[in-house]
This record gives sequence, structure tokens and C-alpha cells, in this order.
Amino acid sequence: MIVKVLIVMFIGLASGIAVGAGFVAFLSVLGIIPRLTQLTKTMKMIHYYEWAAVLGVIGGAMAALWNPVFSISPFVLIPIGLACGTFVGMLAAALTEVLNVFPILAKRIGVDGQITYLLMAFVFGKVFGSLFQWIYFVSK
Repeated sequence: MIVKVLIVMFIGLASGIAVGAGFVAFLSVLGIIPRLTQLTKTMKMIHYYEWAAVLGVIGGAMAALWNPVFSISPFVLIPIGLACGTFVGMLAAALTEVLNVFPILAKRIGVDGQITYLLMAFVFGKVFGSLFQWIYFVSK
């Protein structure tokens, strides 16, 4: 029994290290934190951004492991949800910017001159898909 527990602990630790290393490599390849400080003209505060990312990862891991329940007003949750959505959106936008996904896709499907329509199709598809999920699945 103890051997099984130790094996599960080892696999969990190894998986966490692999995912964490992949996430760090992903962020460093995209250069999100330096790019964010460059855009906001706050290069002197880069250490605060880095520590915010580290503490956010630690807090997220603790929340995933402990599954806490908070009694928070929906009015407080709205800005938190917007901040989380902004982060995910920035991450996705940075990935597509680095990989030049949209220009390559536009060239492949033959809409070079209408790349704005292609981008808007992705945006509206994401918005409608998210709304459908929240209205249909989450309300049940």
C-alpha cells in the first residue's frame, strides 16, 4: 500500500514539474512579461510582474488542490472574471502573434485582403461559443 502511495506521489510530482516547466518555457518563448512591461511603460516594475505571476501560479495550484469555497458577491466576481478572461485572451493573442497564425491561415484559405473579417469571425465564434456554454451547460 505504501509503495502505491509513493508511486502516485512521484507521478504527481513529475507531472507537476513537467507542466510547470512547459508553462515557464511557454511564457519565456512568448516573452509576455517583458512585452507587457514594454507596452505599459513600466519596465522598472518587471520584478513585481514576475512575482505576481509566480504567486498567481502558487495560489492557483493551492486552490486546485484544496478546492476552497468562498461566499463572494457576484458584483465582486465580475471584475475577477474579466481579469481572468483578459489574461487568457492576452495569452492566446500572444501565441497567435508569435506563430503568425492568422496571416498564414488567411493566405491558405484565400482571404488575404479580408483578414479583418477572419479575425472577427474568430472573435464572434469565441463569444457565442462561450455564451452557449454558460447559458446551456452552466445553468443546469
